[in-house]
Amino acid sequence: MDIRPACKEDQPRWDAFVESFDGGPYLLWAWGEAIEVAYGHKAHYLLAEEKGRILGVLPLVLFSLPLGRKALVSLPFCDYGGPLASSEEATRALLSAARELKDKLGASVLKIRSREPLPESELPANTAKVRLLLDLPSGSEALFKALKSKVRSQVRRPVKEGCEPRLGGAELLNHFYQIYCENMHFLGSPPHAQTWFEALVLRMGERARVGVVYLKEKPLAAGIILLAGQTVTIPWASSLRAYKRISPNMLLYWSFLAFAADNDFLVFDFGRSSPGSGTYRFKTQWGARPQPLFWYDIPAPRAGRQSASRLRPLVEDLWRHLPAGLVNKIGPRLRKYISL
Repeated sequence: MDIRPACKEDQPRWDAFVESFDGGPYLLWAWGEAIEVAYGHKAHYLLAEEKGRILGVLPLVLFSLPLGRKALVSLPFCDYGGPLASSEEATRALLSAARELKDKLGASVLKIRSREPLPESELPANTAKVRLLLDLPSGSEALFKALKSKVRSQVRRPVKEGCEPRLGGAELLNHFYQIYCENMHFLGSPPHAQTWFEALVLRMGERARVGVVYLKEKPLAAGIILLAGQTVTIPWASSLRAYKRISPNMLLYWSFLAFAADNDFLVFDFGRSSPGSGTYRFKTQWGARPQPLFWYDIPAPRAGRQSASRLRPLVEDLWRHLPAGLVNKIGPRLRKYISL
């Protein structure tokens, strides 16, 4: 077995391998390429081969942090990355190569966010987050009938108010970004740069869709879905809280779910949440089931280093009280260095 860095010429074979294993959208070549273009972090993609046949892939991104610190991450800005391989032997070989690459690049930590536990059982995994997955029936009509009556009523509510969902591509990104930034300000979190979304949607091509819910041409809710293999994934969705009463977010999610069911996808991935949180309850009301995520830091952090998370509520509250114009200007510059 040969482990080597993947190059641009490997992209078609890389993506075909990821699709064949239903590896999800984040492991596709476009994710790392968009990160390089939007933020300048260097992608290092590893390929396991035997006699020219791909046995496994491991996408990694070198996160260059302030003060000269570095982290090697699989993968930034999403729920999971990690190795995808046809055998445990290939998985172990890719992880070993990643450790060597970490040292070679001078990174202090190797972060592996995986959908599956790694075969190296001595590594402690953070399992605080779960993905929420919904198995889809054939067609939106069957899907709508399977929803609870309360959810169906919430979907109908914005339609009765005159809301209309539209599904498209990059032409809807300006409206998406406007709503996204307002929502991130409310949540107390710096937003991604608009160039990140533009780079990703461009490189994903037909694998990306942008959805917006309008009321008399005013955008009220917006999101992005990514298509890969048998799965539709929604990494970002936002809505204007001033219109919460008419539930435009419910119509947004329904439009994405209906698209997935009508186009023969088998699974809808609502993304990660903490069990018991508000977003967790929102996703489970659609019938989604939790699937654990396994996040690793190599080497494992010392217990005391995790106490910094206690400051997060204070930082979020401070961010909410800053002017919108300021946070939208400086936020993307900070977001570049936040790998989650």
